[in-house]
Amino acid sequence: MARAKDKSLVDLLTRMAAALDRLAPAVPEATDFGAADAFVWHWDRSALEPVPRVNRVALPLLKAIDQVRDILMENTKRFAAGLPANNALLWGARGMGKSSLVKAVHGEVAKHARGRLKLVEIHREDIESLPRLMALLRPEKQRRFIVFCDDLSFDAEDTSYKSLKAALEGGIEGRPDNMIFYATSNRRHILPRDMAENERSTAVNPHEAVQEKVSLSDRFGLWLGFHNCSQDDYLAMVVSYARHFKLEIAEAELSARAIEWSATRGSRSGRVAWQFIQDLAGGMGVHLE
Repeated sequence: MARAKDKSLVDLLTRMAAALDRLAPAVPEATDFGAADAFVWHWDRSALEPVPRVNRVALPLLKAIDQVRDILMENTKRFAAGLPANNALLWGARGMGKSSLVKAVHGEVAKHARGRLKLVEIHREDIESLPRLMALLRPEKQRRFIVFCDDLSFDAEDTSYKSLKAALEGGIEGRPDNMIFYATSNRRHILPRDMAENERSTAVNPHEAVQEKVSLSDRFGLWLGFHNCSQDDYLAMVVSYARHFKLEIAEAELSARAIEWSATRGSRSGRVAWQFIQDLAGGMGVHLE
């Protein structure tokens, strides 16, 4: 009987130890930052996975966003040179090249940074682990890191935005000097309107409650707006792609088919232009490389 009790106790302690191991933060894996210029953050094992080839569009192919392109490029060059620079929020219309611009700008600046400028993608659902990622990057004084979150947004009942606020500016240590945060969002204030309105209706001090929500976007020194493009801008994107990939088609026919394509989609954007070019190239038997 005593042996059975002892065995049960040992089994219980073993299960408790295993449960505690699962709850404990993973020991960070050593990262070879020379392996690539871009990495993906995996919070569950505190690891940065190198990305051998980044899926990016060449900067000259991004049309109708000249002003925001120049601003983000200048900010990134300053950061890569070790000068003060701002976190950036790229917000606005879907499919207008927000995430493409971040990756393209990094690619251009990294060419001249001698391997010092790295792009680190963190997924939206992993934002709460941002402080852990920052702690991993902070000691790497010889490198500069753009931490990038695509399609950043928060829903009702989601409190992880507080972690982001504290990590970017409000924490005791603050943002590391060798790190900057770029995010894209369809919303200027990242949080949905109904979320802010719910806070206003239920809070003791409605104004303060809404200000807490909106203040997240204040952590970004640069707000870069992307707006729906005109037909002329859309056609300029299509022509640019066609010339870049050497698609042999008369410009009049190209424009007519591109307009018809956008009409079936009910919108005009850089994404729609690229999807049209993929369909056109596929029909012509041309590989896009």
